[in-house]
Amino acid sequence: MISRRWFRRRKPDVDCREVGRVLQSYLDHNVEPDFAGKIAAHLDECKKCGLEASTYSKIKDALSATRPEVDTDAIERLRSFGSRLTND
Repeated sequence: MISRRWFRRRKPDVDCREVGRVLQSYLDHNVEPDFAGKIAAHLDECKKCGLEASTYSKIKDALSATRPEVDTDAIERLRSFGSRLTND
């Protein structure tokens, strides 16, 4: 008789819940490289999480592509204002 353990799948390094908690950080490249590799492997294997990551990536790309230009004078005035606040 073959042991049932033989048919059990290896426990994944990360699960869907853990990927869901860190997905945004992963997409922003704000996770440790070894952990990022585990997440990438999970995203390759799990259709649900992979689709979620793909959707978030497309949203981020669309938002960054439509980012309006900000007047450089406005940025300088804001920096000057912030500087005055911290120096008082």
